[in-house]
Amino acid sequence: MKVKPIGEHEQTDVTMPGAAGARMRMLIGPDDGAKTFHMRHFEVEPGGHTPQHQHDYEHEILVLEGQGVARGEQGERPLKAGHVVWVPASEKHQFHNTGPQPLQFICLIPACQVCTR
Repeated sequence: MKVKPIGEHEQTDVTMPGAAGARMRMLIGPDDGAKTFHMRHFEVEPGGHTPQHQHDYEHEILVLEGQGVARGEQGERPLKAGHVVWVPASEKHQFHNTGPQPLQFICLIPACQVCTR
C-alpha cells in the first residue's frame, strides 16, 4: 500500500507539442507496480492548456480545483471543481484553464499506455 501526499510526487512539464503551462505528477504508476490503472495529477496555469490530442484508450478525470473548459469534438464544455469527465477512446480533446487560479485534475488511464501522455 502507498500513502503519499500529492505534493510529494515529482512534477514535470507536459512536453507534448501544443501544451502550454501544463505540468503532471505520476501519482500511481509503473514504479508502484500498478498493473491495471495509472493515476496522474495535472496542474494547468491560468491561460494554459493541455495539448489537443487523441489516443486509442478512454480516460477518466476528476477536477479538483480551478475552472476551465474541456474542448472536444462536440464543442466546449465548462469545467470546475467537482466535475467528472469521461473521454472516450479516439476522441480529440484538450483542457484549457480559463480562471485566475491553477486548474487541477486527476486523470486515470490504462496501465498499458505511455505514462508521459
